[in-house]
Parts: sequence; structure tokens; C-alpha cells
Amino acid sequence: MSDATLTDPAAEQGLLLSALGIRKEFPGVVALDGAQFNLRKGSVHALMGENGAGKSTLMKILAGIYQPDAGSLHFKGKEITLSTPLDALEKGIAMIHQELNLMASMTVAENIWIRREPRNALGLIDHKKMNRITDNLLQRLRINVRADAEVRTLSVASRQMVEIAKAVSYDSDVLIMDEPTSALTDREVSHLFEIISGLRTEGKGIVYISHKMNEILEISDEISIYRDGRYISTRPASTISRDEIIRRMVGREVSQMFPKEVVELGDVLLSVKDLELEGVFSNVSFDLRAGEILGMAGLLGSGRSNLAEALFGVTPPTSGEIRIDGQRVEVKKPSDAIGHGMAFLTEDRKETGCLLALNILENMQIAALQTRYTRSGFVQGASVAVDCAEMARKLRIKMANLNVSIQNLSGGNQQKVLIGRWLLTGPRILILDEPTKGIDVGAKAEIHGLVSSLAKSGAAVILISSELPEVLGMSDRVLVMHEGKVTGILPRSDATQVAVMELASR
Repeated sequence: MSDATLTDPAAEQGLLLSALGIRKEFPGVVALDGAQFNLRKGSVHALMGENGAGKSTLMKILAGIYQPDAGSLHFKGKEITLSTPLDALEKGIAMIHQELNLMASMTVAENIWIRREPRNALGLIDHKKMNRITDNLLQRLRINVRADAEVRTLSVASRQMVEIAKAVSYDSDVLIMDEPTSALTDREVSHLFEIISGLRTEGKGIVYISHKMNEILEISDEISIYRDGRYISTRPASTISRDEIIRRMVGREVSQMFPKEVVELGDVLLSVKDLELEGVFSNVSFDLRAGEILGMAGLLGSGRSNLAEALFGVTPPTSGEIRIDGQRVEVKKPSDAIGHGMAFLTEDRKETGCLLALNILENMQIAALQTRYTRSGFVQGASVAVDCAEMARKLRIKMANLNVSIQNLSGGNQQKVLIGRWLLTGPRILILDEPTKGIDVGAKAEIHGLVSSLAKSGAAVILISSELPEVLGMSDRVLVMHEGKVTGILPRSDATQVAVMELASR
């Protein structure tokens, strides 16, 4: 049952944007069924729900990217139709997408003002003026990026801040933020919240989507919860607890977020000595034992992901040695690593994970086809399809069937497909870089359970995460990096947030 029934938008004082009875279907999937939403002036309204709950679909309807099959939209008390994103922008609704959409070969200013560039008397783009107004915008928002910098030269976090500046540049009444902090450090998140507070003071309405519960409770005025495409409830953020949010999101109790089992560790499976990637990291040494989960922590730019890529042969190290089962091995490319029983879930599912032109089955089976499902040169199609279907069930991937394009899945369900891809290879050494990034709380608990089970079965796991509670809750030991150096390796008993952050900021 819903906590409140939405009324006529025109009758609601201070109501800015409203959606009533929204339904949206995609091939084989009902994404939204009777969904509703109210946004008030000068407020931050958070949307929460598991992956596939319909949050992003609803916001894309409000941003003019999708059109609803049924229901109505109201803006400032009047019913509106949004046929394109340009319609939404012209009415005062802007959206920051979960996946960055900047043009890498263009400058920051060119990205922010694309199709709105200031012109001179001859009708030509006035680059000097465009850079000047961009610098003014960036200075107002305290974003430390140059207007004439090419986007390709920026870090992921800086690109995210440019996306935020671009959305603010429209001076929209409504700003939709879909996972805006996924690539930001704690300091940058605080900066973003200051920007949001300023916009709230100006009377803007902010729609905020995130799986990070602490952020939601800190920044939001109201929280709406969705489950399986249906609206569940709306509550003031100050009156709802973390546990209640989780129960309403998943429709069940999530009893243990970090189901770490005590496992008797076996022999050393992976040994790394004095590993170096020139200019990125150096002198990295550690052992990883069968049954162990080694957490890797560090601030943005610490070199964690670069180390993972070196171990898997994506970017081979320039010096040092890697040993598996005591034998020195050469890992010059990912196929070498796979041949040695390694698997690697990359940080960026869009750029280096998902094959967006292919379906779920093709994405999930690709890593295991040669090593597990090919006999005498022939692919055992029936076997791989059965195993992929079972893996999808085990990971609770929300889909119509395996033939659906992976592009039609939510970001979290895409992540589950990638995890399934590597679990199908039966890895002995599993490297997970941000495995629960963009994944809801229920799915996180399920993935943590899978990781714990893998360790119990004798696999060795490297777990890289920007979420310290995840690292601390799941790891037997925590390796901490700072600016390409290992600053310490802590046993579970000594690994506290304070101890890790001290080592991460040396």
C-alpha cells in the first residue's frame, strides 16, 4: 500500500513536477506500472529501489527520452507532453545521466554549450566569450577545471563534475541526477552537496537517484520507493530509517549485508613481488592464499585499478614478477591470465565490460566458450545456454529471456551479467573491481554472499571497492594504496575506517 495518494497537481502548493499513473513497456518487460511521483520547489526528492525497479525509466520519461504508454505529466500545474529531451530542456527539466555523455575530443566549454554556443556578429562561434562564461560558471560552482581543456584529458571524477556544470548551465527549474557520485571521492561528494544546497535555496527541484543510503539520508527532503516498476511509498527523509527503506525496496528482510564466513586459508595461489608499471605504481608485493578475500582500498588515483589491470594483462607491468602456485608466469594479455585460472571484473561496465551490441547470452558466455564449452572445435550451445540461464537465476537478473539485448537492462543488471560471465569460467583467482557499483542493496548482499561462497570453495579473491564498509566487511586482509605505493596491509582485526584512511592519505 502507498503511504499517500497523489492529488491534482494544480491543487498542491509548491508542486513543481508531477507524474501520475505512468506505464512503460519494453519488449518482454513492463518497466513501469502505475508509477507516480511529486517534486516540490526548493527540495531534494530521492528515488530508491532495486535495479529494475523503474527509477531510471521514470526519470527518462520526465526528461523526454522515453514517452509513457499511459499516464500523465504535469509541470507547474499544467499537463505537458515531452516528445524529446529538447522539449524537456526548453520547459526547464535537465538530467545528469548515470553513464557520462560528454564528447571526449571536444573542450569543456564546447561540451557545456553545444548547440547553444554564443555567436559573433558574423554568426560564427565566439570561442573567447564561450570560454569566459564557462570559466565563470565553473568558478561559481567551484569546479577546478579549465574551460579550454579537452575532456579526454580529464579524470572520470572531473568529467562527472563537468556533466553537473552542464546541467546547471541550463538554469532549469528541475535537475535530475542519476547516480551523480558514482565516480566521486568523499571530498567531491561534499562539494556536490554544497552545489545542491545552493540550487535548493534558489527554489530549484532536485531529483536524486542513488544506491548509497548514507547520501540519500543526508541530502534528501523526501524519499520515494519503487519496486518491480510499481510505486510503493513516499516519506519525509527525516521520518524513515535505513532498515525500513531496505524492507520497502526489496519486499523482504536483508539480514546480513556482509556475509563473510570464517574460512581456513590454504596455500598461496598468487604471489606478487616488486611489481611496477612505470609512472603508475611501483614496488607492489603481496601474497594471496586459497580461500582468502584480500580487500584493496585507496583514494581516487591510488593505483588500485591499474594494479588489477596489470595482474590480468590488460596493461602488462614493466617489471617485477607474478607467481601462481609458486611458478613464475608471464601475463602479457588477458588470455594468458584466463589460462592461469584468473578472472577480472572491470570497474567500467560500459567502456570495458558490456558488449552493447550483443544479447545477454552472448555477453555472459563469451569468456568461458573456449575454455569450458568447446569440444573438438565445436561449441556446446545447449550446455552453455542451460548454465547461463541458471547463472541468471542465481544472480536474480531481471530479464525476459537470455536473448534480450544487454542494452535493455538496468545498469545493475548489466553488472550482474558481467559477474556471471566470469563465474562461468570457474576461476581460481577472481579480481573484482567495484563489483557492486551502481547495484541496489538487495543485490549487493547477494553478490557478497556469492563472493563469500567462492572463497569458502577455495578460490582466492581480490576485492577493490571505494566503499570502505564493503572492504572492511568482506576482507580477511586489507591492502591500502596511496599514489602508486602500498602503504600497508592490515589484518581484519586491525582494519578500521580510521586505520585505512590514515594509510590511504599518507
